Amino acid sequence: MPLLILDLDNTLVDRDAAFRAAATALLAEHALPETDIEWLMTLDASGYTPKPAVAEAMADRYGTALPETAIRTLLDRGAADRVVLAKTTREALTKALTDGWTCVIVTNGRTVQQEAKIRNTGLKRLVQGWVISERVGHRKPDPEIFHAAAEVVGVPLSGAWIIGDSPSADIGGANGLGLRSVWVSGGRPWPEDSYRPTHVASRVSSAINFAIGTT
Repeated sequence: MPLLILDLDNTLVDRDAAFRAAATALLAEHALPETDIEWLMTLDASGYTPKPAVAEAMADRYGTALPETAIRTLLDRGAADRVVLAKTTREALTKALTDGWTCVIVTNGRTVQQEAKIRNTGLKRLVQGWVISERVGHRKPDPEIFHAAAEVVGVPLSGAWIIGDSPSADIGGANGLGLRSVWVSGGRPWPEDSYRPTHVASRVSSAINFAIGTT
């Protein structure tokens, strides 16, 4: 069976929901305005804003009302401590493994954070390996990170499927390598004109089931 390459944040796990829960708890703990949650979510930008920039903006906004250690804890462990693996996602991955697929996670981010998510959710037992950008020195959509994933699990990259929520990092990466892809849209419209995914699914479980049903 071909290789199944899966994104982590906001694909296999709802990273934004986990960060929202952690940030909401932080605001309540320090008696800060609960309406600031939307400012924090925008600032965080689904984890794409560099952590030092987020920390600086939070320190400027809250000053002494929010200790530096509390900011650091939110950014280092907030989402990682709260992510969960949906039952439907677990079932789809289990079916992929039962059908003989090799599943590997490819994610941008920091190694400690991303591996904590993989362990805490039980994904470690549902995939054959993972590649994290900080560790390999390449970020999606760079071809090198996908080649590294194939090497980790010892399966050719040719014929692989890439599943993810990012039009650029995931689907753009697949397009650059000539690989098939499923975009996990979450109900969003496709934003690019120059390329398109092979298939669009609203949820990752549907994306996995589509990919493994084509071979």
